[in-house]
Amino acid sequence: MDATRPMISIKSIFSGPPAPPSRDLEREKREWRLETDRWRHQRHVEKGYRIKWGYVGIAYLVEFMVIGASLWGAWLFAGVYSDGDWHAFYFMLLAPLVYAAVELCRVPLGILARTQRSYFVRALAVLGIIFAAGVTTKSVSQLGEMMFHPRLMEAARTKTALKDAQADRATIGDRIKAADERVAQYTAELDQIEKRSADNAQQLAGLPAQRCERVFGTNSKGRKYQNLKCVADPRVAALSQGVAKASADRAGMIKDLEEARKARAALDPGAADRRVADAEQGYRNAVNRSQLHSFTAMVYGVDPIDVTESQVHAFLRIFVFLPAVCAAFASTILALCAVSTRRTFMDEDDLGAAVNPEAAPYMLDAIADALRSHPEPILPRAANASGAVIPMNRPAPGQQAMPNQTHPGPTLPAAGAGA
Repeated sequence: MDATRPMISIKSIFSGPPAPPSRDLEREKREWRLETDRWRHQRHVEKGYRIKWGYVGIAYLVEFMVIGASLWGAWLFAGVYSDGDWHAFYFMLLAPLVYAAVELCRVPLGILARTQRSYFVRALAVLGIIFAAGVTTKSVSQLGEMMFHPRLMEAARTKTALKDAQADRATIGDRIKAADERVAQYTAELDQIEKRSADNAQQLAGLPAQRCERVFGTNSKGRKYQNLKCVADPRVAALSQGVAKASADRAGMIKDLEEARKARAALDPGAADRRVADAEQGYRNAVNRSQLHSFTAMVYGVDPIDVTESQVHAFLRIFVFLPAVCAAFASTILALCAVSTRRTFMDEDDLGAAVNPEAAPYMLDAIADALRSHPEPILPRAANASGAVIPMNRPAPGQQAMPNQTHPGPTLPAAGAGA
């Protein structure tokens, strides 16, 4: 059995068709609606204005969307730039809350600017609208800048890398020359150290061996002693010290020479060109992913990679600030248009005019006198001069009657006949 099919009860079968709606009830409902509309219209007439709350609701919806987006953007902004400090995080959210409260006043101020009778109060309301719109412009501008910020930072980072690679390539020749000179200097100093070490070693080898002899004597106690006394050449110590120093200098110079040669080997003009090419490609990719660079290049008629920072920020002021101003005034303009003053619905009311019953006879006498003096508007039109009737099926000029038509059809009486 189909569960979705409604069940038919026995009572519904034998009860017959539903009774028609009561005409009296429908008449009362219609009269109630008409009376309600008249009462509402009379209230609008007395107040001098009426508000279309549907438009006001849309204006508030737009306002709440702007406020919600601003608060959410401020929350994200504080989370990124507070560096994990929760005190700084909540401090950064205080001003957006105040801005949201100010932005919420724009729609009521727009309604006040249309409904207040005092021009001073209207001027204050317009001034408040301008102030609140300035706050909204700031909040929406921040959201627009946050939208373009990641791409701009990526483009700036890749452009810095490109400049560094170009500067590295521009100075590669001078650095290669300096590295070659350093290698040559270290090589010459190493040769001098090795030559000095070899000379000291040769002089040390040419010295005579030390001379040793036995020495006999008696000490203070009268005992005899003997010792072996060796006498060395005094030049041996100086030459030995020179040889040791030359060995240490040689080891240090060899180390410096190896580092200089490694640094020189790293200086490759081809590698510098490849780094510049890679940096240019990375910068072009970042620029192509940036809408702001693309629109700026389209406006200025240049390649996106050739757009300058000044051009980007000049277009950023237009691309972010102008939509922010439009968003700030959109809901306010809608609220202003949601109010209709009496000037806009004069055709729907009598502007409160009333006729005194005592003056009615005088007005009717004046109208009757005017009609007696000028009766043309109420006189019937003159009848046809010939007195002939005008047939209903009279053929048009140049058109013949039908072949089977022998007598004219039904005719209308002449104008004024039978009156």
